[in-house]
Amino acid sequence: MARGPRSVSRLVQPIRGLAQRFAFIGLVATAVGLMVLGKADLILMDNLRAHVTDAVAPILEAVSRPADSIAKAVDQVRELTALHKENVRLRLNEARLLQWQAAARRLEAENKNLKSLLNFVPGPEPGFITARVIADAGGAFVHSLILNAGTRDGVAKGQAAMTGEGLVGRVAGVGSRSARILLITDFNSRIPVLVGPNRTRAILAGNNSDSPKLVHFPSGETVSAGDRIVTSGHGGALPPELPIGIVTSVNDGGIGVLPFVQRNRLEYIRLLDFGLAGILSAPSSRPPASGNKKYFRGGRTGNTKKP
Repeated sequence: MARGPRSVSRLVQPIRGLAQRFAFIGLVATAVGLMVLGKADLILMDNLRAHVTDAVAPILEAVSRPADSIAKAVDQVRELTALHKENVRLRLNEARLLQWQAAARRLEAENKNLKSLLNFVPGPEPGFITARVIADAGGAFVHSLILNAGTRDGVAKGQAAMTGEGLVGRVAGVGSRSARILLITDFNSRIPVLVGPNRTRAILAGNNSDSPKLVHFPSGETVSAGDRIVTSGHGGALPPELPIGIVTSVNDGGIGVLPFVQRNRLEYIRLLDFGLAGILSAPSSRPPASGNKKYFRGGRTGNTKKP
């Protein structure tokens, strides 16, 4: 009668158990023998260890190469994934920039056409000099700075004082080698400005603090925090569109303004000469000739002598 697979497995299992037990005992005996041999003959064990290491090194090298190759391949896949994401992001940015470029070119062409229709004459480019702040003459009752440039350098009263962020003030006094800048936060400073997207007219009034106020704001007009403030150019003292600051608060105490330029961070100031005299033009120092009086005829000024 033929034996089935169950009977074969019954015979194999005891043999396998005995082999595992003897293998375990053999490994323990081998380890103990190697330890005893290592204590008895160190030179022999070192030579044996070196020969075993030399024999196993090629195998380890061959095994490590696929591992390194796999690691390099994984790194390359990660790099390719990152490059793909960056490529997608750059393509989106390129598309947005192309849209902005098209809009800018369209607005530029439209601006040129409108200027040609209006026969617009652009103003002259302003001249400027840069001076260093050598003293802060400010205090509780005055906000002003002293610069190391004067008339010999081309500084004149009324010039706009600016930094890269915005308007600082204007030249209030000038000497041969120095100039005094009246800051926009000074109590005596009054600047016509335009506020917000509606370009509402108002006056920026200094109050000897770091937060000037908007006064003479038209009734019925609205303003909100974050609205940008620029010069209006009215009065001819300052050119239009010079950045000043933003609205920070609107309440019963008034409309607070945060200037773009902080007074305690001023080191160098650029003085711009826009060629504007406006309300700051000084009266003529020469007195009228004696015996003459002025009169107006047809929009012109003429002279006539006393009889």
